[in-house]
Amino acid sequence: MGLYDKFSRLAAERTHFQDSGASPFGTRIDAVYSPTEGRIGDKDVILAGTNNYLGLTFDAQAIEAAQQALAAEGTGTTGSRMANGSYGGHTALEAELAAFLDRPSVMVFSTGYVANLGIIGSLAGPREVVLLDADCHASIYDACALGGAQIIRFQHNDAKDLERRMLRLGAQAKDALIIVEGIYSMLGDTAPLKEIVDIKRRLGGYLLVDEAHSFGVMGPNGRGLSEALGVEADVDIILGTFSKSLAAIGGFAAGRSGMEVLRYASRPYIFTASPSPSVVASVRSALRAIATRPELRECLWSNAHRLYDGLASLGYALGPHVSPVVPVMVGTKEQGLGFWRALIDQGVYVNLVLPPATPAGVTLVRCSVSAAHTPQQIDQIIQAFSVLRPLAELAG
Repeated sequence: MGLYDKFSRLAAERTHFQDSGASPFGTRIDAVYSPTEGRIGDKDVILAGTNNYLGLTFDAQAIEAAQQALAAEGTGTTGSRMANGSYGGHTALEAELAAFLDRPSVMVFSTGYVANLGIIGSLAGPREVVLLDADCHASIYDACALGGAQIIRFQHNDAKDLERRMLRLGAQAKDALIIVEGIYSMLGDTAPLKEIVDIKRRLGGYLLVDEAHSFGVMGPNGRGLSEALGVEADVDIILGTFSKSLAAIGGFAAGRSGMEVLRYASRPYIFTASPSPSVVASVRSALRAIATRPELRECLWSNAHRLYDGLASLGYALGPHVSPVVPVMVGTKEQGLGFWRALIDQGVYVNLVLPPATPAGVTLVRCSVSAAHTPQQIDQIIQAFSVLRPLAELAG
């Protein structure tokens, strides 16, 4: 058996999609003009598949801060914080995140994926039980596998199913880890945190919430779903990323003071190179924008309602709630691919997401809205979907 033979089915499917035209696997954006405009090949497109929720990738202050850090401290740290030491920016960013989130401890990681590996993988050891929403991100599943924990999946957003499974655990429930997300990245729905917190208060357990897609987006101050629902005090650890609203790359965990011990126990933290100074500087600037410019969130949600309502009025099957993530269900894999390509021809770039990455095996084109989209651009996206409605009906 060849080294890669076990991937032959995947390779054949990928080749099939690539040979038939533009492929969603590794789409090349040939130029980026702004947070919402780019070029694929010779086609100018509206970027509506970037997770750039607050549109801060071209923020002038963030760019200036990154350039200054690049000139002053170089291109990279060339090692981990444990081995090479922390730069002033690393500790400043952790302090600023801690103040923003009103948490005594924050750890910064090189990516959001590594943040989940580093925190969950360290806490969820072989003797631990993790109760995990079935639709959680791949990085969360990988983190649980890294630690060797017993994984119990409960039905997506079903607090009653979580409660049933905790009751079966008996005394073990009081030490179990419960992991959910703020906004789920595929369907744009949110965790029933109030109900989950009620279960935790009665049965015990520790609650970890991945706010990757809800940080900067939800809550009066942009702290996420936990803040929006008023349950921050009951959340033991908040996990997040810099690659969405904070417009860079990296991740963080925020918790109580006891979490500091993980700096000496988390292998992904100890053995991964720390974030580059320019990244840290731009994230600090973006965090200030989140804290001081609530109009960004207001614009984001206005755009989300405009797009969701516009697509719903055309008769498309969408996610269950208005959200900056707007998924559109489109038939089979082949039909979804054709629809995705047709959208590019119409000047709109979104994400094509295929099973098994999607819930319940559906194929969807996933739009993500930005505060930087103009109302005219949102209307252009709706118009493109309007033109392609007959194609969607065939797919249905």
